[in-house]
Amino acid sequence: MKKQRVGIVGCGNIFPMHAKSVELNEHAELVAICDVKEDRAQKAANQYNCAYYLDYKQMIDEADLDVVHVCTPHHMHAPVVIYAAEKGKHVITEKPMSITVADAEAMIEACRTHNVTFGVIFQNRYNPGSVLIKEALDSGKLGRVLGARCSVTWKRTDEYYSKSDWKGTWDKEGGGVIIDQAIHTLDLMRWFIGDDIAAISAHIENRTHRQIDVEDVADGVIEFKNGTMASFYAMNYHSYDAPVEIELHCEKGTAHIKAEQGAIHYEDGTEISRDTDRNNVIDYGAGVKTYWGISHIHQIGNFYDAVIHGEPLHITGEEALKTQKMVAAIYESGKTGLKVQF
Repeated sequence: MKKQRVGIVGCGNIFPMHAKSVELNEHAELVAICDVKEDRAQKAANQYNCAYYLDYKQMIDEADLDVVHVCTPHHMHAPVVIYAAEKGKHVITEKPMSITVADAEAMIEACRTHNVTFGVIFQNRYNPGSVLIKEALDSGKLGRVLGARCSVTWKRTDEYYSKSDWKGTWDKEGGGVIIDQAIHTLDLMRWFIGDDIAAISAHIENRTHRQIDVEDVADGVIEFKNGTMASFYAMNYHSYDAPVEIELHCEKGTAHIKAEQGAIHYEDGTEISRDTDRNNVIDYGAGVKTYWGISHIHQIGNFYDAVIHGEPLHITGEEALKTQKMVAAIYESGKTGLKVQF
C-alpha cells in the first residue's frame, strides 16, 4: 500500500509529537516540513531527512503531499487548513482549532467541500485514565453526571511570553490561560459530560503578567442542557505546573482525573484506576514535556486509519467545534460580564 506523503507546517515545541508519530506510522512518511524561521526548518529537515520550505503554500503546491499537519501559532491554523483542503490534502491541526468560531466553521466547510479528512488534536482523550472514565460513563455504570469541576494551576513566566512573538496576544494566540493551558482539561470535562452546553458565565483577568493583554486567570460555570453544572478554575502564575484535576460527581459514584491518572470510586465501595504506563516511553528529543506522553501517537494513528481505511474519525472538526464554541463563550462572558446563552 502506498504510504501517505506528509508535510508538517510549524517546527516549534509541538513539532516532535507529530514528526515522531508520522515516523512510527507504517502508513505515512514525512517528506516535507515548513517553518518561517529557516534555522528551525533546516534543523528539522536534517533530523528527519526531508525537504524544507519557508512558505506553507509553496510546500503544499510543490511537495506532492497527501496529508498536512498544522503545528503553527493559533492564528495560522485556519488559513493553513483551508488552503490545504482547497488543494485536496487531508489535514490534522493542533489545538485550539482556531481563535474564532467563524474561522472554525470555515475550516469545516472547506474540508467538507473538498472531501478531505479533517482532524483536530485533543490527545488527552486517549490517555488510559480518560478512556477508563469515558467508558464507565457511556456504559451507564456511573449514571448521569450530577456535577463537575476542574482546575488547572500552572506556571508561565514573564520570559515565556517575552521570548515569543505570538504568545499572550488576542490576535495571534486568541487568549491566554483558557485557550492555551486549560483547553485540554475543559475539553475533557465537556467530553465526559457528553451533553450540549446551555449557558456559560465566566470571569477573566490578568493579575500578574503585565506585559501581555490576555488573561492569566479565569473561572466560571458551564451549564449543560441536561442540568449538569460544571465549574472551572484556571491560572498560570502558580509556582509550578501542578497536576490538572477533574472531578465528576455521578449518580453511582465519583470519577477523578489527576494528571494522567483516572480513578473511579463507586458507591458500592468498588474502586478502579488506570494510569499511563511509565514503561511505554517514546523519545521525542530534548525539550519535550514528559506529560505530553504518547497519546499523540494514538490519535494521529486513528487519523491515518480514517484516511486510509475509512475508519471512524474520533475527533472531527465538528466535534472540536463544540470545544471552540465553549472557549469563545468563556471569553465573551469574561469580557462582557454577562451570561452567554447557547
